[in-house]
Amino acid sequence: MRGISLDEALKLIAGTFEEAAKRKLRPLTAVVLDAGGHVKAALKQDGCSMLRFEIAYGKAYAALALGRSSRLVLQKSREKPIFMENLEKLASGPMFLEGGGQLIRDASSGEVVGAVGVTGDVNETDDISAVAGIHAAGFKSDYDFTDPADIQAMNIKEDTLPTPPKG
Repeated sequence: MRGISLDEALKLIAGTFEEAAKRKLRPLTAVVLDAGGHVKAALKQDGCSMLRFEIAYGKAYAALALGRSSRLVLQKSREKPIFMENLEKLASGPMFLEGGGQLIRDASSGEVVGAVGVTGDVNETDDISAVAGIHAAGFKSDYDFTDPADIQAMNIKEDTLPTPPKG
């Protein structure tokens, strides 16, 4: 299993924050977890409110726990509330069910090497910023795979990055 290095995690967060600056987003917090769910790096921009680390960590942990973006974990909780209630009891970490948590995949193999959770703005732009950070560090997101065989083999559930809300 390939690990994510500290340098890669920091590049990912820097790329996330660069995208946020381009989009003039509110201050963000980003947490990168390794494939085992352990914090590799976390940074909180000046001006973030309380509990932003916990929220970002919970988004990344939820993505890892179910192998899909945290936005899709939220969708699953609406479709199967009893399943999610039981899963949350089993989980050793908190799961925050909102957009902004993305899997980090190795660029060549597609293997999940970790997850990133981003919070501070609306969920759609948290997701967009997270994916930009993933790309900045040389990784791929679930949205980067188009071959149906790869999508099936990697059990990818999404194909379109959310768009930011208007206005």
